Amino acid sequence: MALIIKKPNGTRDVVPSQINKWQTVEKLAADTAQAFGFKEIRIPTFEETGLFNRSVGDTTDVVQKEMYKVSAKSRDNGKDDEEYNLRPEGTAGTVRAVLENGLLNEALPQKLFYILSCFRHERPQANRLREFHQFGVEMFGSSSPAADADVICLAKTLLGRAGLKNIKLYINSIGCPGCRAKYYKVLREFLSARENELCDTCKSRLEKNPMRVLDCKSPICGEIAKDAPKIVDYLCDDCKAHFEGLKANLAAMDIKYEINPKIVRGLDYYTRTVFEFVSEDIGSQGTVCGGGRYDGLVEQLGGAPTPALGFAMGLERFISVMEAEGCDFISPKRCDLYIASMGEAASRKAVELAYKLRLEGYYVEYDVMNRGIKPQMKYSNKLNSIFTMVLGDNELETAAAKLKCMDSGEQLDIALDDKFVDNFSNALVAEMFKAEDMSL
Repeated sequence: MALIIKKPNGTRDVVPSQINKWQTVEKLAADTAQAFGFKEIRIPTFEETGLFNRSVGDTTDVVQKEMYKVSAKSRDNGKDDEEYNLRPEGTAGTVRAVLENGLLNEALPQKLFYILSCFRHERPQANRLREFHQFGVEMFGSSSPAADADVICLAKTLLGRAGLKNIKLYINSIGCPGCRAKYYKVLREFLSARENELCDTCKSRLEKNPMRVLDCKSPICGEIAKDAPKIVDYLCDDCKAHFEGLKANLAAMDIKYEINPKIVRGLDYYTRTVFEFVSEDIGSQGTVCGGGRYDGLVEQLGGAPTPALGFAMGLERFISVMEAEGCDFISPKRCDLYIASMGEAASRKAVELAYKLRLEGYYVEYDVMNRGIKPQMKYSNKLNSIFTMVLGDNELETAAAKLKCMDSGEQLDIALDDKFVDNFSNALVAEMFKAEDMSL
């Protein structure tokens, strides 16, 4: 029978057999961020459209082509319908939340991280979905290049903890509005000489934001951009000093990098430092993490001038790179005990014992399918249970049963009395120690 409804194009189901990979990267990300002093923030899935127009930039592909609009009928007669946009990234909403909740009045720097879903209407391809997930960090209050290096170090530490090796760090500076204005003039002159060869999108970018041409994915625009002037040659003294400070701090941390003058990032709010970590293992879509500084965004959204920076990492791509490099993921949780039962009284006892063990945090299963004893044992194997215990009339009479270790086949007696939970706990701990010794 054909399915009546399927998942929307560009989305993905994460089924139980894959969830351990997501739990791995989410735990790694949160633990690493917290080790660097970042605290979690959670923001709405949708925001007012103006937030993204102001922050992301109305010349970007994200705003022009990719944002999902959501609407709801107004409950007040005579009022227009309410319209919002699903978030295409996490920075803008985080800045809005920081301002609205007065976090900049607290001790600086404010250091925040998030794990969230984002939405962009683009052509689905490998590791590029219409609903995707990001881990991101944002730091508010520091203009020091040491902050830039600290954020980059966080990203590198996370990638290292995940076990990734074939990753390169690329950095660039795109300057401040002052030195960028001078660079724009030179860049426009260069690009205008070949304007007819540019794609239609880049032709429209030429006047308002010519640097976006350097980020275009069109092969023709990419070829033209090869010989374009480099912004690092037009940095003002302050931006140049900041970039040199970043390089010095990265050197102090022994973090290797390459300067890539073509990195401009795809969103308009960036200033000065921009960076990317790129994998060599997943082809053309190799950027695992990207970010930089956005010193003007807080003021642009109504706050006092506040330096800020951060990065975002796509979790789908992060997992793909880990898979490509053979990295380890958290093992799926094993069933601690499967209680097989024969007869109604034994079935009720299984329910009772499972309840007591679950209260203590153990993963316990028993039969709810009215299976015979052999199918129950097969099911226990499928669950990869650590122990199996069979209950029947004899076990109920003697108030004792046998715990069978499914890995070794060893059996031990266990009383079905008030100390059952403690005795099971001791047996499980002993089995864990045995497993650790065998792995050594």
